[in-house]
Amino acid sequence: MRKTVVLDIVALSSRVVGEHTPFLKSWIEGKKKAIIEPVLPAVTCSAQSVYLTGKYPSEHGIVGNGWYFYDECEIKFWRQSNRLVRSPKIWDHLKAENPEFTCANLFWWYNMYSSVDYAVTPRPLYPADGRKLPDCHSQPMELRDRLQKELGQFPLFSFWGPNTNISATRWIADAAKKVDEWYNPTLNLIYLPHLDYGLQRHGIDFEKIGKDLQEIDQVAEDLITYFEKQGAEVLLLSEYGITNVNQPIHINRILRSAGWIQVKDELGLETLDAGTSQAFAVADHQVAHIHVQNEAIFEQVKSLLRNTPGIEKVLDKNDQVEFGLDHKRSGDLVVVADKNSWFTYYFWMDDAKAPDYASCVDIHRKPGYDPVELFLDPKIKVPLLKVGSKVLKKKLGFRYLMDVIPLDAGLVKGAHGRIPEEDIDKPFIVGKKELISHQKIEAGDVYDLIYHTVKA
Repeated sequence: MRKTVVLDIVALSSRVVGEHTPFLKSWIEGKKKAIIEPVLPAVTCSAQSVYLTGKYPSEHGIVGNGWYFYDECEIKFWRQSNRLVRSPKIWDHLKAENPEFTCANLFWWYNMYSSVDYAVTPRPLYPADGRKLPDCHSQPMELRDRLQKELGQFPLFSFWGPNTNISATRWIADAAKKVDEWYNPTLNLIYLPHLDYGLQRHGIDFEKIGKDLQEIDQVAEDLITYFEKQGAEVLLLSEYGITNVNQPIHINRILRSAGWIQVKDELGLETLDAGTSQAFAVADHQVAHIHVQNEAIFEQVKSLLRNTPGIEKVLDKNDQVEFGLDHKRSGDLVVVADKNSWFTYYFWMDDAKAPDYASCVDIHRKPGYDPVELFLDPKIKVPLLKVGSKVLKKKLGFRYLMDVIPLDAGLVKGAHGRIPEEDIDKPFIVGKKELISHQKIEAGDVYDLIYHTVKA
């Protein structure tokens, strides 16, 4: 089997490869590139699961970055157990053919408790005093300690949130080289998220994202150079491209105004009670899953959504078949935004009653994806002073609330999730010319390309 590296540079599209990415531009020109027709929804968890199983959400069950767990009547995002993915993975296939095959997975999602040989993934510590501390999880368990001894603590707060920067992506890249040095796996899967964040903040504005592009270009050059020196075959790919948006759709507020959302008063603030709501939305970038728990209002919900500005498609269960999205975890309706719009999870009508987690980086409690977590609240007059005082409380062991995130969805300028009209905004895969024979492939074909690269 051939030593292979799959380098996932999130949000890389043909539109952003150019003057700010000189290494990638040159490297790609010497290879063969194929546009990937993205899966719907074009989001991290769904796209990665298609690439690693060769199946679509209707089979592997990953209908988004999160979904409504019917048995618990709760919306949960960013779960981590690989057992949620209901289809065999590429490493299972390859290991069955050759017991000497090994695989390392560096930060691709659903990376806990899988059958992969070596895994590293973000996993904070949550002491009983309410703090959240940076850390990661690994397989084997001692790999976590070895990596953090060599590279320092995984910089969790640079991985996501308003302090996001290149250091987390650089840590992942350095960890990938260490894992390769120590274990020499046959297949390395490496996730580099840095570009995703600036593009969601600013959209396609090269004056603002040029630095991000230069930084990811440098990390890619370092990794590709390292692995090619080891004789590895490098496949470069992305999961989706990000496009400009200017209209947030507060879809749960629309459903609430119709009388279908149930909220609970908690100390004067509101939380969404999904189990008793007649209809609610699980918002995930430019796609939202609508669960209608009162059949009598189904047609009313459908009609309301079809007439909502910014919504381009309303897919019932029959329509979802066309997109490979017909799974029990999918909503009774799946709505897709138009190219200028995206969906918030906001369900409160008055910001004074927003739940306490709304103004925090709290990806597991929010009943939907929240890109506004990438911003510090511009209303804070001296942000360093406010953040610093909260960090001091944390260091002293006091309970604290890092409520520094704004509630202004209009700050977000880039999004993804729908299938873009232009190929220049779609993901792509790059490899040797003899391995990639088409100019465009389906998302499910990525699995075969990885498989045949390893087997070649």
